[in-house]
Amino acid sequence: MRMRLMASLLVLLAGSLSAAAAEPLRVGIIGTDAHALPWTKILSNPKAEGELADMKIVAAWPGGSPDIPQSVELLNKSVEPIREMGVEIVDSIDALLEKVDGVLILSIDGRTHLEFAKKVFAVKKPVFIDKPVGGCLADALEIYRLAEKAGVPIFSSSALRFAPGTQAVLGDPKVGDIVGCDAFSPCGLEPHHPDFYWYGVHGCETLFTIMGTGCRSVSRTHSDDTDVAVGTWEDGRIGTFRGTRKGRHAYGATVFGMKGIVQAGNFEGYEPLVAEIVKFFKTGKPPLSAQTTIEIMAFMEAADESKRQGGRPVTLQSVLEKDRQINAARD
Repeated sequence: MRMRLMASLLVLLAGSLSAAAAEPLRVGIIGTDAHALPWTKILSNPKAEGELADMKIVAAWPGGSPDIPQSVELLNKSVEPIREMGVEIVDSIDALLEKVDGVLILSIDGRTHLEFAKKVFAVKKPVFIDKPVGGCLADALEIYRLAEKAGVPIFSSSALRFAPGTQAVLGDPKVGDIVGCDAFSPCGLEPHHPDFYWYGVHGCETLFTIMGTGCRSVSRTHSDDTDVAVGTWEDGRIGTFRGTRKGRHAYGATVFGMKGIVQAGNFEGYEPLVAEIVKFFKTGKPPLSAQTTIEIMAFMEAADESKRQGGRPVTLQSVLEKDRQINAARD
């Protein structure tokens, strides 16, 4: 009798653990003025499959930046539709953190990300930070330093990195080893952010996805309508980013390989990135290193410095050293 009772209890326990394991991850959003609405729609879709069925947005704190018109506009359009999808709108970040297993910092304003991230690090919950990871290079460096100190898993990326067509190029035998890339994207400017941090980050992410890390220096040509940043890699390869502010706006890249030249870099929806975020929250393992994202941030900062110096080449190492000194003084 005792053995049968014990067996029954074990069956019930196993069933409870299985049901618990099947429950979607509970995730909260800090900042609903950017990608919060479309991403919540993706994760609320009753037909979602695979990784997209394994995460649920349960809470959101709206945030918003009054001195950025686009933030105010998007905030006004997002809060109620998100609430209508069953997401609890909370009145503080602290309230949100009590309800979730992981956090998405999606505020459109990179200046806010460091302070938001500090709150998440304090409760040791994994966090994805939407582009740009910080409002400046110094902030980005500090975010990753504090994440490492706290032992908190973190990553940041544009959706362009995980576009299936772009990922396919990386191992395409018809392309072979990649020897260069010309990437492009819209590059609207916003006065509170370094020039490429606001929107050019998408095209820069594409460039580094295809070229990999190892960029040594950047020179930039700027006009009212266009920016062209030319990066020289340590192995002698050259990659460029063209940011557009006039004419038709699109995302893409010409990829130069040893065996072929192909087109890639299109925007193919948010789902591939969101799926990577779900995997990240489940495993605690980011799909790209902190060093990769920091190099992209340094590339964009070096491009700004090149502009200030009339287009002269600026090394990534020089801007990294400068901003590390800024953080040391801030400590």
